[in-house]
Amino acid sequence: METINTTLLIVGGGPGGYVAGIRAGQLGIPAIVVEGANPGGTCLNIGCIPSKALIYAADEYHKAATYAAQESPLGISVESPRIDLERTVAWKDGIVKRLTGGVGLLLKKQGVRVVHGWARVLDGKTVEVEADGQETVRIRCEHLLLASGSQAVELPFMPFGGPVISSTEALSQDSVPRRLVVVGAGYIGLELGTAYRKLGSQVTVVEAAERILPAYDAELVKPVAKSLERLGVELRLATSVLGMEGERVKVRDASGVEAYLEADKVLVAVGRKPATTGWGLENLMLDMAGRAIRVDEQCRTSMRNVWAIGDLTGEPMLAHRAMAQGEMVAEIIAGKRRWFQPAAIPAVCYTDPEIVVAGMSPSEAQAAGIDAIQASFPFSANGRAMTIEGTDGFVRVVARKDNHLILGWQAVGVGVSELAAGFTQSIELGAQLEDVARTIHAHPTLGEAVQEAALRALGHALHI
Repeated sequence: METINTTLLIVGGGPGGYVAGIRAGQLGIPAIVVEGANPGGTCLNIGCIPSKALIYAADEYHKAATYAAQESPLGISVESPRIDLERTVAWKDGIVKRLTGGVGLLLKKQGVRVVHGWARVLDGKTVEVEADGQETVRIRCEHLLLASGSQAVELPFMPFGGPVISSTEALSQDSVPRRLVVVGAGYIGLELGTAYRKLGSQVTVVEAAERILPAYDAELVKPVAKSLERLGVELRLATSVLGMEGERVKVRDASGVEAYLEADKVLVAVGRKPATTGWGLENLMLDMAGRAIRVDEQCRTSMRNVWAIGDLTGEPMLAHRAMAQGEMVAEIIAGKRRWFQPAAIPAVCYTDPEIVVAGMSPSEAQAAGIDAIQASFPFSANGRAMTIEGTDGFVRVVARKDNHLILGWQAVGVGVSELAAGFTQSIELGAQLEDVARTIHAHPTLGEAVQEAALRALGHALHI
């Protein structure tokens, strides 16, 4: 058996793992990344990127279909639009291939070796890698970084297979299912459910909670709920799934009434869990936090020189969190003084319309005992929003009442995901309401609503 020695061994080539590898290479740290599939992990291959590609394609098709069905106020007319989902998926796969290939080139550029295969951890210094049809390789290291990511949660009474699919299969269908039942009204279920409704599926969403997107502020969710109603998505809230019988999904509502939903495909989107099994993690006997690995503010585990980042360490399971952690770990190993103490981690829900949150919501500030002020500015009063037919939604700011320190931002509307960077940066830099209110914002842009929200919190909004 071949034995390789390195300073840093990274198990998992997802966003956290490959960024850690690139940064290690930049800092002159010998590093190896072990990855069983293509570099980029869930995010690039079967998650963030391909789902946004499908959402975009569905939006474009839906616009054309709408223009064909009714007179457009923009003066656009279209005849008989159609979609070839196989070509759409091939286009999506092309984007994924370019991005994963780019990651591979970046790692190579920094001298990071990628070992393709499935890792099994033997101890805190040793990993064996088995590749299909190749001899097992043993890798010895000084530092072991665990970045195995997460996997879709499977319902024990409705396992994946046949008509029951996860988000992975939902992104690679060769045709549009006539009837799609989505189990779970979180961001994954609603993003993909909305996309398939726009592609022509009859979509029913089943959610055990009493409203959609239960993890988000109720005010932010209202425009999304209205959009789902306009699109004709059926919502079965406060309803439990009992199982699958033939081509029907059996459900029970809060009053105990049972019903059957006809389905060609059933998308189960009830969450994700850390990928902790099947690769020898138990051999390390690390301290755990539920299903996740417990880490400190430097992503150190309970074993010396063993680190863990990303989804493996629990919520929030976001690619950009993993990237930031991976970069930090590489710098700590290189001797730099770093801690993972972000003031805010933004989160985006790519529904229609989009939702973005960063920092504290009004209820979170109240729960923390902070005397806070809040103010919202509606997109119905924003010129740019009018020109892109995106007047549903608003921008909201939350700040301390005593010194106007900004604690959080929330927004819902067309294209608001692009406001995330500014929201997070203002919190990270310790900005006050006056800082944002006095910053000149380009006109006409959606960003003017950010300035107006700050002005409104100060009591003198200009355009409402």
